[in-house]
Amino acid sequence: MNTLHQEEQGGEVDRALEELRGRLAGSVIEPQDPVYDEARAVWNGMIDARPRAVIRAGAVGDIDPVLHTARRTGLPLAVRGGGHNIAGHGTVEGGLVLDLGQLRGVEVDAKNRLVTVEPGATLADVDRATATHGLAVPLGVISATGVAGLTLGGGVGWLTRPNGLSLDNLASADVITATGEHLRASEQDNPELFWGLRGGGGNFGVVSSFTFRARPLPAAVLGGNFFYRPTHWKSALSAFGRWTQDLPEEMNPIISFLVLPPDLEMGEEPWMIIGFAWASENHQPGLELIEQLRAAAPPDEEEVAPTAWLQWQSAMDSLFPKGSRGYWKNLSFSRLDDVAVDVLVGFASEVTWMGTGIDIHHMEGAFGRVPEEATAFPNRSAKYWLNIYGFWHDPAEDERLSAFARKAYTLMQPFGEHGEYVNFLGAEIGQDVAEAARQAYGPDTYDRLVALKNRFDPDNLFRLNHNIVPTSG
Repeated sequence: MNTLHQEEQGGEVDRALEELRGRLAGSVIEPQDPVYDEARAVWNGMIDARPRAVIRAGAVGDIDPVLHTARRTGLPLAVRGGGHNIAGHGTVEGGLVLDLGQLRGVEVDAKNRLVTVEPGATLADVDRATATHGLAVPLGVISATGVAGLTLGGGVGWLTRPNGLSLDNLASADVITATGEHLRASEQDNPELFWGLRGGGGNFGVVSSFTFRARPLPAAVLGGNFFYRPTHWKSALSAFGRWTQDLPEEMNPIISFLVLPPDLEMGEEPWMIIGFAWASENHQPGLELIEQLRAAAPPDEEEVAPTAWLQWQSAMDSLFPKGSRGYWKNLSFSRLDDVAVDVLVGFASEVTWMGTGIDIHHMEGAFGRVPEEATAFPNRSAKYWLNIYGFWHDPAEDERLSAFARKAYTLMQPFGEHGEYVNFLGAEIGQDVAEAARQAYGPDTYDRLVALKNRFDPDNLFRLNHNIVPTSG
C-alpha cells in the first residue's frame, strides 16, 4: 500500500512538473537532463543535494507558478539567488529549487540615486551598473555573491562604516508570499514585513525586486593592505585596537588572517592583513590615518594606492571559487585588550594551511547608529565582528577544518556578545532549527519574527533558510 501511495504521489509530481514546464519562460531541469549536475550545484561543495527538479526562472513571472507547484506537490522548496549561501540553503534533497540566477537585471536612476535589482543579480552586476554613474550600493566583499541573500541577511562590506549594511540601504522590496500575494514592502508600505525582510532572510516570501539607495562613489577609492608576519601579530592587533578607538567612519578596515594563494607570491606562511578602504573624494585625510597606523604598527609589507571600485570589490574573488568546501562560525565582540589579543593570536597562529581564514570586521559608524529595533539584524552595539571561514577543496579535510572553526569560536566565547550574523552561519547537523534561530537573533527579535512568520507563512513553505518556525497553522 505504501509503495502504491508513493507511485501515485510520484505520478502527481510528474504531472505537476509537466504542467509547470508549459507555463514557464524558463526551464525545468530534472535528474535525467545533461545539465542537472551543473544546475544543482551551489557554492559550498560540501552540500551535495539532489533535488527532484531545478526550475530556472526565465522571468519574474515564473515565480508564481513555481510556488503553486510547491504547494500542490508538498515537495520542500529551496529559493536560490546567487547560490553563495554557506549553509547550502539554495538546494534541497528531493525537493524543488527555484533558481533565480538568470534574473540579473539592474536599473539605475542616477538622478534620484536609486538602484533596482532583480533577485539573481550578483555584487558584480550591481557594481558594473552603478560605477558608470559614479554611484555605489553598499554591498559585500566578494563580487560573485548574490545580492538577494546578502541583503536579506545583512550585508557587511567595504562601505559598512560610512553607510551601514546593505539592508540599511534598502528603500523597498517587491515580495511574493507563500499564498501568491504580491506586496510592496517599505517604511510606508507593509512596514512590519519590511522590518522582517531586513535581517530575517528568506523566511517571508520571494523578493522579486530590490530597490536600494546608492551613495556617491569617487573616481577611485583609497585602498590598501598592511601585511604582518606572525611575530608582529600581537603588537599590530593591539595597535589596531587603539587606532580604531576614534576612527572616522569614512575609513573601513577589515583584518584577515590566512595563508595567501600562490599566485600572490607571498610565500606559504600565514599573514595578518589589515585591509582598509577610504571611499571619499579627498584622499588626504585617509592617507593621514593610514600613516598613523603605519607609525604605530610598521607592516612587513604593504600596498596602498587609489584603486578603481570594480577592481577593489573583486580583489579577493579568486579565494572563493564555486565548489569550495566551507564551514563558518561567527560572533560579535568589542574587546581588543591583551587577553583577547592573546586568544585571537593563539588560534590564528594555527592556520598554516590555505583554505581557512579569520576576518575581523570593524563595525560602528553608520552601522552602529541604526537603532537595534529598527531592523531584524541582531546586534548594533558590537565594535567588531569575527568570522572564521573555510574555503578548502579536499573532502578529506572536512572534519578537521570544521572542527578548527568550532574550536576558534569556542575560544572566543568569553568575549562574545549577543546575536550571530546569519550570512556567516553554516548549517549544523542535528541542531534544533528554532533554537538556532533564537540564538542567532536573540529572544525579542526572534519572537517578533515568529509573529511575522505566522502572518505571512504559517505553513512554513519558506523553510530552507535559517528558519523562523511558525507557531500557527
